[in-house]
Amino acid sequence: MIPVEKRLLIKVANMYYIENMKQSDIADKLGINRTTVSKYLKRAMEAGIVQISIVNDSYEKLETELEKKFGLKEVYIVDSVAEAEEVKNNMGKAGLAFLKRVINDGDVVGFAWGTAIGALAKNASLEKCNEVKADMVPLVGGPENIDSEFHVNTIAYKIANAFKARNHYLYAPAITKTTEIRAAIMQDDNYIKITNYWDKLDIAIVGIGAPVKSSNLVWAGAFGKESIDELADAGVAGEICSVFYDVNGQVVKTGLSDKIIAIDLEKLRQVKYSIGIAASPEKVPAIYGALKGNLINVLISDEKTAKLLLEFKHNQ
Repeated sequence: MIPVEKRLLIKVANMYYIENMKQSDIADKLGINRTTVSKYLKRAMEAGIVQISIVNDSYEKLETELEKKFGLKEVYIVDSVAEAEEVKNNMGKAGLAFLKRVINDGDVVGFAWGTAIGALAKNASLEKCNEVKADMVPLVGGPENIDSEFHVNTIAYKIANAFKARNHYLYAPAITKTTEIRAAIMQDDNYIKITNYWDKLDIAIVGIGAPVKSSNLVWAGAFGKESIDELADAGVAGEICSVFYDVNGQVVKTGLSDKIIAIDLEKLRQVKYSIGIAASPEKVPAIYGALKGNLINVLISDEKTAKLLLEFKHNQ
């Protein structure tokens, strides 16, 4: 390349990329035609005079690795910080951002309960959300012994209100006291109405629990801490919507199975966007099981948990 040629390429590149001039204006100024300007810009790129770089998010590589490993539609990683509540709040913001991006008129959106999903609802009530003609429904009954802000009906209501969407309540506990009570609830018009929405579900947003002493179900009083060891012995790795599953994402039958009011986890495998929100090292086997079983196809978590998921191995 002769010096004059290189000088011209640099000049054209500066006018286009730095001064934001149109190619037609560059052509007029330099006395050449527009096609020649386009060729000069291409040659400037090939010669390394113009170098375009993309600023990557700090977790883009980690997110991509998880997406490829588990065949996910998307992974959204937030910072790992010492304060668990801050992590949950950040995951709630991420979940809301994702929901705002994918929700459309006519969608049916379902929610589980708990602190992580509660953080999403809280952020929805604080941010501006575009109006969407969608239906918001619970995916599981609501535990009675929890703060109202984490109750599934409250969560669905807050998010529906933020999007000016239609809200629907489920008048039932997550786990009934007897199988007879569950059978009666399943005959109720309210339950039948909600389950009809489950059959048309487009987006599901769920938390992921683990059989540990700090699990949501222990916190909500569904069973005592002494039952945790029994769940582990039964091969339980995790829980979604109060339904237990193993490390491969297959449902595990327990003493609570015939008392649960919740969506069938098989339906989550068929949903366009099944979004799992969860973080903490102790939940890694539970999240892994949800991923392996295709119970979720979008994951929102933190950096520490994401790295442990990539390293996690279990005995077949």
